[in-house]
Amino acid sequence: MRKLILPLILSGMLAATPALADWSLDPARSHLAFVSIKANDVAEINTFGDIQGVMDDEGQVKIALMLDSVETLIPIRNERMREMLFETTNYKEAVLTAKVDPAVIAKLAVGDIAQINAEGTLSLHGQTQPMTLSLQAARVAAGTVMVASIKPLIVDAAKFGLTEGVEKLREIAGLASISKAVPVNFVITFVETPTAGQ
Repeated sequence: MRKLILPLILSGMLAATPALADWSLDPARSHLAFVSIKANDVAEINTFGDIQGVMDDEGQVKIALMLDSVETLIPIRNERMREMLFETTNYKEAVLTAKVDPAVIAKLAVGDIAQINAEGTLSLHGQTQPMTLSLQAARVAAGTVMVASIKPLIVDAAKFGLTEGVEKLREIAGLASISKAVPVNFVITFVETPTAGQ
């Protein structure tokens, strides 16, 4: 009898535990935008065309932006941002990493929404700075989770060694000012990939 009890207990525990999985970013349903403010009150929305990312079954998230894919809707401005600001010859990508509670994601039923606070880091232009993320996660389908920023991330150009690049852009464009504090918003869609052994 005792030999039968332990397997029954273990099978019950496994059935009650939400299945964990790895997740891959779906670029077609993911978007990140940053707002540049020039001449004190002129705001322009910019994006990146190439965004990649994963979230593993332990809640480790990594999102990479290919800096060469910056899109401002003006080709010459794209070129100037690549060469003068991001210096993409030497710095190919920006990487945002964070740790979320995997149980929160695993327990979401279709239609459920949860708020998540996470600590992370942003690596850009050879510098890494801590970031606090306020997020909203929603299970939009059985194998799909959408994560969006509730509050924008504020990226300080000075902390990433970008002040000189901002000044070059300001000078070549003949502007009185370009803000060095840049708000960033994103919506990321992850698609579930079962982990080995499931």
